[in-house]
Amino acid sequence: MFKYKFPRPAVTADVVMFTMRADDLAVLLIRRGADPFEGSWALPGGFVDENEPLERAAARELEEETGVSGVPMEQLGAFGNPGRDPRGHTVTVAYFTFVLAESVRARAGDDAADVAWHPLRSLPLRSSFSPRAKPRTRSKPPPITLAFDHDVIIDAALGRLRERLDDPLRPSRFQLVPPRFTLAELQRVYEVILGRTLDKRNFRARLLARGLVEPAGATARKTGRHRPAQLYRWNR
Repeated sequence: MFKYKFPRPAVTADVVMFTMRADDLAVLLIRRGADPFEGSWALPGGFVDENEPLERAAARELEEETGVSGVPMEQLGAFGNPGRDPRGHTVTVAYFTFVLAESVRARAGDDAADVAWHPLRSLPLRSSFSPRAKPRTRSKPPPITLAFDHDVIIDAALGRLRERLDDPLRPSRFQLVPPRFTLAELQRVYEVILGRTLDKRNFRARLLARGLVEPAGATARKTGRHRPAQLYRWNR
């Protein structure tokens, strides 16, 4: 019987799932129900089974721990610094995605004690995520404790998400907005992800001048006395 002479680290798969909740960019986290890091919040994920494809492992763990399935994901990268897992040398392959909040219903399962969407402004991220200015009356959520090196993984996923805004027509397995959207809705997503306010006139002029969007041939439902807004779609 062949014996592999080099030590082999364990392999896990984790999922960073973003969404927009009100004026916050949020990520789906589970509260760990067992050691290590029992009681801490973490990304949905777990060990890859023998002969199991990585993306299938990520999708399986996501469904087992949160009940969410059928979500398109993209591979973010591998994270394997020694010491990231007190159980031993573990390499995780992380995936990320962005979903419309109303399209998923999460519930705790498997070894997750709880599951919840957490605004990025409440997380101890190394990038010091700064959301766009909000009313002073709005209180900042209390900080939470993240397990493993999941702050590093979320930071990396946020960076990749921001890259999507530089090239919105790049083929992607997930969408940041519905197929038809108003320019106000699109600007709101940009501002929340980038963490800064954008000039309305310049934002729209840039999109239209570059031919990134085109009218979708319909208007949004009228609200109040305002004229219904034009709906757009990406000009792919």
